[in-house]
Amino acid sequence: MSEIKLNYHKTHFLTSAPNIRSIPEDTGIEIAFAGRSNAGKSTALNALTNQKNLARTSKTPGRTQLINLFEVEPNCKLVDLPGYGYAAVPEQMKIQWQKSLGEYLQKRECLAGLVVLMDIRHPLKDLDQQMIEWAVSANLPILLLLTKADKLSQSARSKQVKMVREAILPFQGDIQVEAFSAQNKIGIDKLAAKLDFWFSPLIVQKLSSFLPHFKDYHVPCYCLQPCFYGCASAACHH
Repeated sequence: MSEIKLNYHKTHFLTSAPNIRSIPEDTGIEIAFAGRSNAGKSTALNALTNQKNLARTSKTPGRTQLINLFEVEPNCKLVDLPGYGYAAVPEQMKIQWQKSLGEYLQKRECLAGLVVLMDIRHPLKDLDQQMIEWAVSANLPILLLLTKADKLSQSARSKQVKMVREAILPFQGDIQVEAFSAQNKIGIDKLAAKLDFWFSPLIVQKLSSFLPHFKDYHVPCYCLQPCFYGCASAACHH
């Protein structure tokens, strides 16, 4: 079977919500993006989708106060969660944000994976580790993106990635660690590949539902990839 590859450039804004009760029904597959305020969540989403203003960025940490949802394909959504850990935000607002984060991670049935973004120069702060613990306890797979990797030399970058990979071993979860830079296009391909993998069960299910209608229909196949329908030859005509 060939790999599932979604076109993230088609991603569009769906809705914003102050809490889990206000977001669309709990169906399909969602992948959440979480991180400390100013860790680069919005920038990462814009780089992934090749859209400058899909997710609003700000030089003021803590700007993202709502749960923002984006649709890649029908029932395939990306979720930009409120940033956490910024000291200048009023205490009451911080408590509300933390409540929204916890509520979403614990109660959202369609959540299939969590992308946690951390500044590569300051990884694994207390709240980052708490987020990882929550996800592991909920049996959620995690992609840790070490953002702003362009700020370090290649050797320093590799050293930080290795350090974080070793540091997260005690969590005993399904955790992948990668360097990321929106500016230098580092790690965007690995982010897309992980999202493809997490979304693939739904995409396969959708395509499989059409197979009975096309099993006797043949059209030329000009791709060099193995046929999605399972044929042994790359020159098949399904």
